[in-house]
Amino acid sequence: MENLFRFIDDHQDSSRRRCIWVNGPVIVGAGPSGLATAACLREQGVPFVVLERADCIASLWQKRTYHRLKLHLPKQFCQLPKLPFPEDYPEYPTRRQFIDYLESYAKHFNINPNFGECVQSARYDETSGLWRVRTTTSSGPEVEYICRWLLVATGENAECMVPEIEGLASFKGEVIHASDYTSGEKYSGKRVLVVGCGNSGMEVSLDLCNHNAYPSMVVRSSVHVLPREILGKSTFELAVFLMKWLPLWLVDKLLLILAWLVLGNIANYGIKRPSTGPLELKNTKGKTPVLDIGALEKIRSGKIKVIPTGIKRFVSPNRVELANGDQLEFDSVILATGYRSNVRSWLQESEFFNKNGFPKSPFPNGWKGSKGLYAVGFTRRGLSGASWDATRIAQDIGSVWKKETEQQKKTTSSIACHRRCISQQF
Repeated sequence: MENLFRFIDDHQDSSRRRCIWVNGPVIVGAGPSGLATAACLREQGVPFVVLERADCIASLWQKRTYHRLKLHLPKQFCQLPKLPFPEDYPEYPTRRQFIDYLESYAKHFNINPNFGECVQSARYDETSGLWRVRTTTSSGPEVEYICRWLLVATGENAECMVPEIEGLASFKGEVIHASDYTSGEKYSGKRVLVVGCGNSGMEVSLDLCNHNAYPSMVVRSSVHVLPREILGKSTFELAVFLMKWLPLWLVDKLLLILAWLVLGNIANYGIKRPSTGPLELKNTKGKTPVLDIGALEKIRSGKIKVIPTGIKRFVSPNRVELANGDQLEFDSVILATGYRSNVRSWLQESEFFNKNGFPKSPFPNGWKGSKGLYAVGFTRRGLSGASWDATRIAQDIGSVWKKETEQQKKTTSSIACHRRCISQQF
């Protein structure tokens, strides 16, 4: 590879760890965040290596999303740096269109991740002043990458969150996480319990309903539900526009008034709104408001049942006891309980990332740590936040890279000139 220098003897035993020097940063993760950073580094002329544990780019989108999924925000807020979506794409691209876009993006910028390499640990070596990133593969020996810069691009949704519920293991029906849900077709005529009321819980319930299933959605905590569009305009786009002129608290007030006018009082359907506004809650807690695309209408009609309480336990092969003592029967359970960062499981560092695997410094200061450590895609601001991080990281590393490259060229030129002068004396 153009940017790798292998410094071990090829005659060493193949079972031993291979060490690879990376002449540039190592990027962990080949999702949208990793691809965006790699593209920006490519534009800066900085070599890099991308490590990806899966066998494809954007594995979350390719392997852990349901078929009917579309981007919730207009495409101009979801495109990655340096390459917009094709003009013929709709306002809200489908899952397949977005995957096609990411694959063409990787091809356009000649990004070729090392697939099937799972990072086991990454630590900063104080003695050498370098990062040591140890990976394992299913088909070869352990590999250790040594680099000056480490870019964490594994994102906010690296691992599924599965709650511990008493008796769940004894449930005889199918129990899956929403990441394994693809379509409601096989659930036709079945009673399905959907645990979680975020965007995934709402969309899975809607899809189940459209396939003639009987979904019941657990809404244990309060949640903001906003219309995806207001008077034909994206609610998100409207919020971005208002934020240019008004304080956040006032924009929140306006959004809630508009949501009430369009959707009505959602408390009538068993859904309580948080006391904190949707934008403030997103900024402080990372809790994304639900953008309604039809689930609320199904809730109004009774086709999607709302369970406004938590689950206490599973009491029989197909029966669930709720926190209020009621018992209901279901054929299947889908856990739309979200995802979490997995950074703390492999990154041996405690200053930059907190115990939950997010940068300790809030946006916009959470992209750069110390000793060459960076984070991209942890802003809780979706794809636009990842693009923001990627651009600044590449500029930061690129400025150092260009300066050192120019100095090296001058030194090389000076040495060459000195050698010519010496040779002319003889």
